[in-house]
Amino acid sequence: MDHSNMPGMETHSDSVTTQAKLTIPANIKPQTPVPLVIDIQDKEGKAIAKFETFQEKLMHLIVVSDDLDFFNHIHPTYKENGRFEVEANFPQSGNYTLFSDYKPASQKDRVSVLKAQIPGTNPSPAKIDLNLVKTFGDTKASLTFSQPTLKVGQDVTLMFDLRDTATNQPITDLQPYLGERGHLVIIKQSSPLTEADYLHAHAVKDNLAGNVDFMTHFSQPGKYKVWGQFNRNGKIITADFWINVI
Repeated sequence: MDHSNMPGMETHSDSVTTQAKLTIPANIKPQTPVPLVIDIQDKEGKAIAKFETFQEKLMHLIVVSDDLDFFNHIHPTYKENGRFEVEANFPQSGNYTLFSDYKPASQKDRVSVLKAQIPGTNPSPAKIDLNLVKTFGDTKASLTFSQPTLKVGQDVTLMFDLRDTATNQPITDLQPYLGERGHLVIIKQSSPLTEADYLHAHAVKDNLAGNVDFMTHFSQPGKYKVWGQFNRNGKIITADFWINVI
């Protein structure tokens, strides 16, 4: 295996710097399971061995294509001595960014950024669809906001309305996902993608049937893509939308 080593670095004032190192096979093909090895180390290169569970997992790995057209949220298995392993699928050639979200023991959760390149002809740039009402199988999702315009530096609530496609009634079979009513990842359109472009938000606990709200704020203007994930009767729905922040 070859190192695709673009260590993700993150510094916090309360503790040491951490880094993640990604090891991937030398020859990767699209649409083929790819074994990934992620080693979490301190700034001296020593393995960080103890982690705490957050949102029911030791690590959340968000894999996106750099144009943000592809998204996958997977959970590597912890082996030992700071090493996590998982298989990932990359649907087509091109550049991918992996946001590795983990929590060393007695520290804040961290996000390390890793890069992977799948050989071949790069796909055409994905079109940006600003429609805020979409259908995902048997679920219609609508996204609205607590204010008419999303502005940098202001707290905002992102509100998902989930309805049954056939009846147009609010869904009543929503179950917890990762211990909450839903999971939200937000990534700013940028090149290259960095840790500063990544946000994740926690769901508000109390909502009416079919409604899931998330509170967040944006520190930079630009276009962002959001992925809301929900558990509808055991089936994970990923509702994705583009939004604009000024």
